[in-house]
Amino acid sequence: MSSAPDPPAFKNQSFNEKDFRDPGLRGVRTTNLFRAVNPELFIKPNKPVMAFGLITLSLCVAYIGYLHATQENKKDLCEAIDSEGHSYMRRKTSKWD
Repeated sequence: MSSAPDPPAFKNQSFNEKDFRDPGLRGVRTTNLFRAVNPELFIKPNKPVMAFGLITLSLCVAYIGYLHATQENKKDLCEAIDSEGHSYMRRKTSKWD
């Protein structure tokens, strides 16, 4: 009788402490092109730069909101001329009011 072949022997892989120092993709071997195209995967987060970017983005959104709010307020104004020929700004009124 022939016996079943022995399963292939697994190589004993020794994991060094060095292999576990860099979590995530920083420890993986990749090409320089991949690192150049995807730098956010390999660069450590920089908290001061993150805070500056968050504050800047928030101020930009607030400024756009301010411009939108003032645009709506100006939309209802029109230039009117009184009987003496002086021009002034007043709110639009409907003929039906």
